[in-house]
Amino acid sequence: MIGGMDVVTLHLAQDAEADALLGRSPLAALVGMLLDQQIPMEWAFKGPRTIADRLGADDLDAHDIAATDPDAFAAVLSEKPAVHRYPGSMAKRIQQLCQYLVDHYDGNAELVWKGVDDGRELLRRLQELPGFGRQKAQIFLALLGKQFGVRPEGWREAAGAYGESQCFRSVADITGPESLAKVRAHKQEMKAAAKAAKANARK
Repeated sequence: MIGGMDVVTLHLAQDAEADALLGRSPLAALVGMLLDQQIPMEWAFKGPRTIADRLGADDLDAHDIAATDPDAFAAVLSEKPAVHRYPGSMAKRIQQLCQYLVDHYDGNAELVWKGVDDGRELLRRLQELPGFGRQKAQIFLALLGKQFGVRPEGWREAAGAYGESQCFRSVADITGPESLAKVRAHKQEMKAAAKAAKANARK
């Protein structure tokens, strides 16, 4: 169970085993979100399953990962095919995240949101996680609300635009190949707009 809800079916990795882990493991979901930068979304969210497999485990364990030798853990992510474009730096970030969870939540990722009844408080907790800026925290908050049933009061407002219903802005809105394509198209539009704005600023 996650967030007090039954295990959910996700389609973020577009891989049955990887998505199954994300749907039942709070830590895997957080790690997938952490990896979701500078690589395709499916690649990022397939990462937790790949890491677990290489560690010979059925799930990720914050205590174990935090205690692993940094070079050894970096090697796990660097093994071909690499889990991320920057496996060394991402291995460090994952270990920092796991150490934070050990220090503040007894290694239980679900406690970041379990029992939280205010959306702004949940956003604050997510932003305090290593590697989670405001945008990443808002996207994960939207994912919790839209697909995991974790919906404290004001969660949509706290998630900002990512909390809006019937939108295709982020991984929170991916429920299958069709919505994945729409989210990817939106991201490409945002990149093109940012590039154009940068070009205009130079004129």
